[in-house]
Amino acid sequence: MSGRLLPFRRRASESERPSQLPGRPYPPGGRPGGTATTIPTPLAASRFRELILPHADAAYSLARYLARDPVAAEDITQEALLKAYRNVDALRSEPRAWLLAIVRNAFFDWRRRGDERLVGGAIAEAQMAEASDPDQETAEASLIRRGDVVALRAAIEAVPEPFREALVLRDLEELSYRQVAQITGVPMGTVMSRLSRARRMLGERLGVMETAS
Repeated sequence: MSGRLLPFRRRASESERPSQLPGRPYPPGGRPGGTATTIPTPLAASRFRELILPHADAAYSLARYLARDPVAAEDITQEALLKAYRNVDALRSEPRAWLLAIVRNAFFDWRRRGDERLVGGAIAEAQMAEASDPDQETAEASLIRRGDVVALRAAIEAVPEPFREALVLRDLEELSYRQVAQITGVPMGTVMSRLSRARRMLGERLGVMETAS
């Protein structure tokens, strides 16, 4: 399934407002209504632009699938980018995985703030599902072939968390199992179990769509 899922992309008018870009730090005194923040050095800013900013679309895509709300996804992405900007000097791992881990934490912070737009919650882990027939066209591949991107994205969003999270990180962002395990803070076996269950739920949902169409 890797490579079949479709990421969301930011629109510049929504996600790249000059007043919110990490390249423009807050004035002396820090964030409005907050505490003072350290302004990164010019070298750090350059490092951010080179290593982190190219993955901003991936950050938004993960936030969009996790939150299932485009407005919330913009806020989560901006919060994650600002945090990455302020801490880019601490980067010691692969930039995209590092940024996506920050996005995930920003999403949980947003959820803890009590935003009622999020529907869903933690789901008990399921057993590994049986592998599908590799020679048979999958429902998601059929939807892409027909250009039904909206239906595919809706089906992905319908997969409960944390299975959706594993699905997006592994099959959409194509991170390794080890990277997904590090980002989510669970063993690799748990990642594999969640991913298998997520693929099965997605396939079942898309199969229903295929039958209905």
